[in-house]
Amino acid sequence: MDILIKATQLILSLSLLVFIHELGHFMFAKWFGARVEKFYLFFNPWFSLAKFKKGDTEYGIGWVPIGGFVKISGMIDESMDKEQMSQEPKPYEFRSKPAWQRLLIMIGGVMMNLILAVIIYAGMSYTYGSSYISNQDIKDGYNYSPVAIEMGFKDGDKILNIDGEQVDDYTKISMALVLNDVEYVQIERNGEQKKLYIDKSHISNLLKSKVRFAELRIPILVDSVIANKAAGKAGILSGDRVIAIDSIETKYFDQLKEALSTRANKESVITILRDSLGTKLTKSLPITVNADGTIGIYQSDDIAKLFTIRVTKYTLLESIPQGCKLAVAEVGSYLKQLKLLVSPDTDAYKSVGSVVSMGNMFGAEWDWFRFWSITALLSIVLAVMNMLPIPALDGGHVMFLLYEVITRRKPSDKFMEYAQTVGMFLLLALMAFALGNDIYKLF
Repeated sequence: MDILIKATQLILSLSLLVFIHELGHFMFAKWFGARVEKFYLFFNPWFSLAKFKKGDTEYGIGWVPIGGFVKISGMIDESMDKEQMSQEPKPYEFRSKPAWQRLLIMIGGVMMNLILAVIIYAGMSYTYGSSYISNQDIKDGYNYSPVAIEMGFKDGDKILNIDGEQVDDYTKISMALVLNDVEYVQIERNGEQKKLYIDKSHISNLLKSKVRFAELRIPILVDSVIANKAAGKAGILSGDRVIAIDSIETKYFDQLKEALSTRANKESVITILRDSLGTKLTKSLPITVNADGTIGIYQSDDIAKLFTIRVTKYTLLESIPQGCKLAVAEVGSYLKQLKLLVSPDTDAYKSVGSVVSMGNMFGAEWDWFRFWSITALLSIVLAVMNMLPIPALDGGHVMFLLYEVITRRKPSDKFMEYAQTVGMFLLLALMAFALGNDIYKLF
C-alpha cells in the first residue's frame, strides 16, 4: 500500500510537471504560427491510451507514465523524422521561423516550469506561511551524527556561523556545509568560542550519511510514565522536566542515557523541575534505576513546548515575492548540487537516482504540504536539467540557436541529426546509471 501511495503521488506530480513543460513549448509555437503536430502526456510507443485531433494537432495520452512530448513541424527532435526534413521548408515549420522565435519556443518549457515553482511556493506561503526553529534560539547546542563527530563536532556544540555567515534555519546547516565549500564553522563549546576547520574529505561521508548532520538536543519533558517502573515508583509525573541525577546535570536525553548506563539496579537521587500552579518547583526524589538502565518515561514530542517556533504569515500580495525568493534560492541550491556531481572527490555522483529515488521522496501517507514541496522542487530540477547544453535537451537546441545568432550560420540538418543521436545516447546512459545506483542501494 505504501508503494502504491508513493507511486500515485509521483505519477501525479510528474504528469503536472511534464504537461506544464510541454505546454510552454506548445504555446510559443502556436503564437509564432509554427504547426504543432502532436501534444502528448506520457510516451506512446506503438499505441495511445487516448487521443483526438483538433485542427493540425493530435492530443493524446501515452501508456508509458514518464515524460511527454510536443512534436513541432520542421524540427529535428527525438522523433528523428528525416522524411519531413528532406523536403523543402514550409512557412509553418519550426526551421522557417526567425532564430529569436525558435529560441523562445525552446525555452518555453523551462520558463513554465520556473513559473509553476513560483506559483506553488507562493501558494504554500499564503496557505501555510513559514515556520522554523532558528539556530539563534538553540541555546544548548545539538546532538551530532557520527559523521559530524568525525569532523570534530561534539554534542552540545553551538553553531554560531559558517564562514562568518549566519544560518537561521537549523535544518539548513547540513546543506550549507555540503554546498558552500565551507572553510570553517564558528562554534561555542563549554562557553568558549572556536573555529572548527572543515576537512573536505568528510563531505563525501556527509552526503552518504542517512541521518541528519545535527539533531535538536531535546530537553527532557516527561509525557507519560510507565506504571510499576522506576519513575512511577519515585513519583515522577507527566510534565516534569528531569534536570539531574546524583547531582550530575541531565537536562538532555544523551546526558541522561549516559548517566543511567552505569546505574542499573542502583539507588540514586533524581532531580526534577515541576510546574505547580504556575510556580517552578525543584524536587529531589529517591529512585532505583531499572535493571536495563532506564527509568520508564516517555519523552514529550510536542516541540512547541520545548523550543520557540518562529512563524511568519503572508498576505496574498506578500506571498508572490516570497514565492519568487524561494524559487530563486532553490535554483541556486540545485546548481551547487550539480557542481558537486562533477567533483569526483565528493562521490556525489553516487547519489544520482532514477524515478525510484523520486518516488521515495514522497511519503507513505498522503500529505499535501509535502506533495507540493516536492513538486515545486522537481519543477526546478526539470527546468535546470533541461537547460544543460546537451543535444536532445532544450539546452542543446538553445546552444545551437545561440551559435546561429552569433555566427549567422545555421548548423546543417545532418549535423543536427548526429547531435540529436549523441544527445539521446548520453541521456539514456545517464538514466541507466541513475537506475543502476538505485538498484545498488537496494542491495
